Amino acid sequence: MAAIDSACDAFEYVGTGPPEFERDVARDEEWRTQLTKACRYLASCRALRAKDGFNGAVVELCFSAIERTIEAYLLRHTADSLASYRDHETVYERAAEHGVFERETAERLARLYRRNRTEHYYGGLVPTQAKEAAMFELAGQVHSYVTGLLEDEPVCQCP
Repeated sequence: MAAIDSACDAFEYVGTGPPEFERDVARDEEWRTQLTKACRYLASCRALRAKDGFNGAVVELCFSAIERTIEAYLLRHTADSLASYRDHETVYERAAEHGVFERETAERLARLYRRNRTEHYYGGLVPTQAKEAAMFELAGQVHSYVTGLLEDEPVCQCP
């Protein structure tokens, strides 16, 4: 299928000329890239919420924004690499180890991810407006808290 070939080529920058990277996503350091991705995910959430009816997409973006935000802090303040976080739950363990959150808070975030994001994505849970609203609030609070820890590095682009 030609569309698969085109998608593979796009990820490898084949035949596309100079890449046009997403605006407002930093490319200079991994931690900045992760943080600005989180900012863009939250901006996407705000846009989708204004349209209403995209509960599942907002829930997914919120889980991603939380992870990217925590990863940004850890990449900035540890010797970790992005490869360290491929299983999605290590980020919460590392956050507790490095004092980003109390262990109980990190465990609760990991449990929320494990029980709900995985089932929401792969299982039969149906998105709702209440789930969307709660996750958007949580993602915003986590992002605000963690970017506050990075206040000497003003990178966050959120309003």
